[in-house]
Amino acid sequence: MPKAKLQAATVGGSADVIEAQFYEALQTGDLEKLMACWADEDDIVCVHPGGPRLIGNAAIREAFGAMFEHGTINAHPEHVCKVESLTSAMHNVIERLHINTAEGRQEAVVVATNVYQRTAQGWRLVAHHASPGTAAAQGGIEAAPQVLH
Repeated sequence: MPKAKLQAATVGGSADVIEAQFYEALQTGDLEKLMACWADEDDIVCVHPGGPRLIGNAAIREAFGAMFEHGTINAHPEHVCKVESLTSAMHNVIERLHINTAEGRQEAVVVATNVYQRTAQGWRLVAHHASPGTAAAQGGIEAAPQVLH
């Protein structure tokens, strides 16, 4: 399978820029733009809600390609929690999805963790792990931080 053109994603930039491009690619069904957000590494990982662990560019490309055959993914990240350093960043988000069904437009909530790494090509996604959201996540309820001494 051909590799995504790394130039499609901003070189340098930030994890925030790559994350915005990732969700824009989902919303527009642009597989090349989506794959350009991923690191060019053999051990990148993606887990979709209820799905298997996908390892590597080929498996991830195939999974998103199959999804895009059914339309775009109208996912919008909210309630972003971040842990960042000079060379890596972890963003935990609530993804609000809008889905058209026979009963009309429905909304679903997914809890996702996106991990980014600074590479020679700039910031890139190295892991996306998504799980079905809960009623608490749907309302944006967040636990109070706990401090350990």
